[in-house]
Amino acid sequence: MTAKQLVVPLSEMKSFVERCMTKVGTKKDHAESLAELLTVADYRGHYSHGLNRLEMYIRDVQSGTTSISEDSPTIVKQTVSTALVDGRNLLGPVVGKFCIDLAITKAKDTGIGWVVAKDSNHFGIAGWYSMRVCQQGLVGLAFTNTSPVVVATRSKVATLGTNPIAVAAPANNGDSFVLDMATSTAALGKVEINHRKDMSIPNGWGVDKDGRQTNNPEDVLRDGGLMPLGGAEESGGYKGTGLAMMVEIFCGIMAGSNYGANVRSWKSPREVAHLGQCFVAIDPEAFAAGFTDRMSDLLDHQRNLEPIDAENSVLVPGDPERQHMSQCDTSGGIPYHPNQIDFANNIAKELDVQPMKTISSSK
Repeated sequence: MTAKQLVVPLSEMKSFVERCMTKVGTKKDHAESLAELLTVADYRGHYSHGLNRLEMYIRDVQSGTTSISEDSPTIVKQTVSTALVDGRNLLGPVVGKFCIDLAITKAKDTGIGWVVAKDSNHFGIAGWYSMRVCQQGLVGLAFTNTSPVVVATRSKVATLGTNPIAVAAPANNGDSFVLDMATSTAALGKVEINHRKDMSIPNGWGVDKDGRQTNNPEDVLRDGGLMPLGGAEESGGYKGTGLAMMVEIFCGIMAGSNYGANVRSWKSPREVAHLGQCFVAIDPEAFAAGFTDRMSDLLDHQRNLEPIDAENSVLVPGDPERQHMSQCDTSGGIPYHPNQIDFANNIAKELDVQPMKTISSSK
């Protein structure tokens, strides 16, 4: 029997994150940046990177591995279209927002902005940054490396991150293409959520300490790792391995930050992450005219394909998130599993802040 979901208004989720982060010493505007991003993640249905990640940010600040100083990200070097930014070990969303806005400015001036950051931290969902670009009528891309939790094809040891790829492109009438995906079969946070819900994981998500596929999330979290996008070698896992390495080129290697197995383990929160990240904005008007018309045609053509199941229409990247946001709007907020609310209440009790308020329950 499925547990009833508890609904939290978006404003309350955002306020709760701000209460928690300011309580541990985070600057108000930095806490607001993080709160906005975590709230959007859950609102869009990416529960692995919303409330589920709050404790990680709190622990990084408490341990001193993430800076809460008055510093701001700084530009180390730049050209008219590119920049290298020093994140100064600040919260990832603070670094990311600075970089993506810089990329947008350069793209509006020159047609393209390519910005990489060093000495950053976990920046939440990559899609938030690409969508920020898309809202300006530009094409946005965002990448980050992460702690090594992915076991490359034919290996036993995790040496690559989930290294996400995000691309957002505008179409007509507010429509858009929004791809936000890990280069692993599933994000680590999804395994954590299944573990918290006492649920098994599907085939292809993870391996145990011997590199063998497992359906037990505890095997993955304890001594195993995630599988690259594609899963096993025979189903194309080597492609996911290659994509993860591509992201490392754009991020850790290009930025001169940590990369691959050099990034701290997710089990070692007392080490500084030194993540590398990459943000790109492209003005489609610098190329062939009619970009949004062709985007709309492509999106509509895919959506109108005959589905194999009449009750489940063909979707394009961004549609599942739009459906989830619509459900949230109807419910009056974001639905959470009771165990996730208990998790948040435990954080509130520990920090002595007001717990997150729920307004109703839904199935």
